[in-house]
Amino acid sequence: MEFQNVVYFLLWAALFFVMMRFGCGAHVMGLGHGRDHRAGTDAQERWAPPAKVTDPVCGMSVDTATAKTAIRGGHAYYFCSQECREKFEANPASYANTSSHPQEKHHGCC
Repeated sequence: MEFQNVVYFLLWAALFFVMMRFGCGAHVMGLGHGRDHRAGTDAQERWAPPAKVTDPVCGMSVDTATAKTAIRGGHAYYFCSQECREKFEANPASYANTSSHPQEKHHGCC
């Protein structure tokens, strides 16, 4: 009777190992086959800002790689200079209509 219990235990342990390594538990173990399951895309295809945007304060074209940035309400805003960024920080609501982020698409009922 004892040998049968050991075999039964080893069978379940092997099944658990296989599922955690290759099956549903692979993402928990950090073995998600190179995919970011939360975003539904490959890990290499993460969001990147566009190369050029418009400064919401002065309307100038700005290279995002060298721009000054500010984060408001979960959105990144890019500025040509520290002065434009400070103007935005002082009153961000006045620049809401000319934001430097692309128009969002809303899903669902809201």
